[in-house]
Amino acid sequence: MFFDRPESGEACILVHISIDSETEREDAAEFEELALSAGAMPVAYIQGSRRQPTANYFIGTGKLEEVAEAVRAHGAELVLFNHSLSPSQERNLEKYLNCRVLDRTGLILDIFAQRARSHEGKLQVELAQLQHSSTRLKRGWTHLDRQKGGIGMRGAGETQLELDQRIIAQRIKAINKGLAKVRGQREQGRKSRVRAEVCTISLVGYTNAGKSSLFNALTSAGAYAADKLFATLDSTLRRIELPNYGPAIIADTVGFISHLPHQLVEAFRATLEETAAANLLLHVVDAANPQHPEFMLEVNKVLTEIDAGAVPQLQVFNKIDLIADCEPHLQRDAEGRPLRVWLSAKTGAGLDLLLTVITELLAGILTSTTLLVAPQNTRLRSQLYAKGFVEAESIDDLGFYHLQVRLPQQDLTRILLQDGISVLTANVAQEQVADSNIAAGVQTVSNA
Repeated sequence: MFFDRPESGEACILVHISIDSETEREDAAEFEELALSAGAMPVAYIQGSRRQPTANYFIGTGKLEEVAEAVRAHGAELVLFNHSLSPSQERNLEKYLNCRVLDRTGLILDIFAQRARSHEGKLQVELAQLQHSSTRLKRGWTHLDRQKGGIGMRGAGETQLELDQRIIAQRIKAINKGLAKVRGQREQGRKSRVRAEVCTISLVGYTNAGKSSLFNALTSAGAYAADKLFATLDSTLRRIELPNYGPAIIADTVGFISHLPHQLVEAFRATLEETAAANLLLHVVDAANPQHPEFMLEVNKVLTEIDAGAVPQLQVFNKIDLIADCEPHLQRDAEGRPLRVWLSAKTGAGLDLLLTVITELLAGILTSTTLLVAPQNTRLRSQLYAKGFVEAESIDDLGFYHLQVRLPQQDLTRILLQDGISVLTANVAQEQVADSNIAAGVQTVSNA
């Protein structure tokens, strides 16, 4: 029932009221984008201001009559409020206006319901919708009612409202059970990646910042990307190869928005746990949007709420193709750590720079050196090639591989300890190999 949608867009009235007592106000322009993303056809936009919302209708009687006149004049089927309405306010407005009324939370839930494609995504959206609608149930009919006296007059013993509440509670319990299974499967996948020493990179950011476009540019995954809010709902994971580092997993996630409904944060916790468990967050920002500083604050609020605030973060300022005279470049903080990369996912400018910076953040200090690998230790040689550590190679008369490599210092240390070989000078290493003809596993010949 939650995924039924009309074939065409619905004529709707948009209502945005500035409340003086609110410290954080909703964005009127973003509200219109949300309505369009949901498939609505706005025919009137009514704005106003109040000191405090009214208890019955949220808006005053004068503004209420103005909305009612707009509904009658345009034949609107729906009125959207850019605010959170209480269940009683929503019911009172529907009764007075004689049409459906949705608040901001209901509108966002509707968009999520349209975008959900995977089984997990549909479960999460349905859970959020059920939690939201459980307090907004109406008594549609009374054929189920309290028991009455007399033969043949004994009813089911509960009202329709009570029956609906019980059914919803049972469905919520079933969905939570299914999502717990999904959460367990994701945890198994994360443990497998940890055992395989594969890092996870998660794309986060405000909705419509270009996360899916960047994801496609890095992975050639062909994920759905569009210039609309919440184009991506289902998370997608792909493998990428990082220069001088090796394979990593990158995840595309749902976009955030200001005042993201609490039901969505809770329902999507199974998906958002992928973000909290990541080794690195790429915070994608629409650099061409003048409101991007406020959007970044909203994203960081949600990250803190899902326990991902402590995960290392790299800011990726996207869409520089929309900014005059802006070239791809890297900004570092006072300690020299990469802070912000400027690029364009659409044109591909700056993608190589981004991959290099990701490698620096994940690998730490890169060491350039030459390794001497014995002929029988081809397995190690294959591993070095698989991770992209080898820059050049030559073979001496004894069949030893001279590999010029560039790799993280911790990987070099692990390789040397694994084979019990310490770091040697070039002359000593050559002499040991030539004189004793020992088939050593790995030796450092020279340091660049």
